[in-house]
Amino acid sequence: MSSANTATAPYINNEHTSTGNWFLSIFLAGIPLVGLILLIVWAFSHSTPLSKRNWARAMLIWMVVALIMFTLVALVGGIGLATMEGY
Repeated sequence: MSSANTATAPYINNEHTSTGNWFLSIFLAGIPLVGLILLIVWAFSHSTPLSKRNWARAMLIWMVVALIMFTLVALVGGIGLATMEGY
């Protein structure tokens, strides 16, 4: 007899990621638009090995942090240049 209330755990891929696979993943992640798309796919795909999925999520977080920092520096620099224009 099987119970109808048993919940199945989500699939987690615990496969080993080889050095060559990491080498290729890091290389592809460095390509501007392709890398962003691949990181999004790897970060949210359940068929991606867990270690690569966590790495992709961390890389996306770093990209957001870098974008915020760049925006702040550009705003401060722009304001600074605007105030110097009158001198």
